[in-house]
Amino acid sequence: MRTILWYISFAVTLVSTIPKLWKVKHLEKTGQLKEREHYIHQTTSKWALGNIKRSGAQVEVHGTENIPKEGAVVFISNHQGNFDIPLLMSYIDKPKGFIAKIEIDKMPIIRTWMRLIHCVFMDRSTLKGSAGAIVEAIKTIKQGHSLVIFPEGTRSKQNKMGEFKSASFKLATKSKAPIVPITINGSYQLMEQNEHNRIKPAHVKLYIHPAIPTQDLSKEEIEALPEKVYAIIASQLPND
Repeated sequence: MRTILWYISFAVTLVSTIPKLWKVKHLEKTGQLKEREHYIHQTTSKWALGNIKRSGAQVEVHGTENIPKEGAVVFISNHQGNFDIPLLMSYIDKPKGFIAKIEIDKMPIIRTWMRLIHCVFMDRSTLKGSAGAIVEAIKTIKQGHSLVIFPEGTRSKQNKMGEFKSASFKLATKSKAPIVPITINGSYQLMEQNEHNRIKPAHVKLYIHPAIPTQDLSKEEIEALPEKVYAIIASQLPND
């Protein structure tokens, strides 16, 4: 029953955001660009938080003081389940987009809001599509917009992490933006571990680690970044 009600609420609340898109257009036409960005961030965060609460998740957040207040950053996180994006939208209070799979760009209303928060859609089926998305993402960060990337490339559906794709780190090293590692612990228990992907309450922990500067890194330090960030994120996951 919770799963059915969740999907109904998801659809109804998503449709209810359509009038808010009109306000976004009004703010843009009147040149209120800062107000527009703030309104988009507040609207999408509130909508995502509603979806998290209706799932029954109990979320514990550590390290919010590590979120840089100024400038664009690259949030690098492990990826356990479908609830990871709304979790980060809800509890990371800094405007940000996501490197998202191209399939999401086919979903009405959702794709509009995702474009507004400066998401970059990646077609992982081709090397050209993946490389093009990385180039677009670097440009987006240089324009001052923070991004989230899951370097595993897909959901682990468990507490054990998959291998990190080193190309993901180009977002930070090429744009000179700091990396903020994030550990998500337990989000797969909301859906992926359940029979038929039913939504069930779970305790989820988010750990926001101190930022890692990427300016003036040596070649050796750049090559060591994936392993370094992997170890930081893994440090707050169960060992078993």
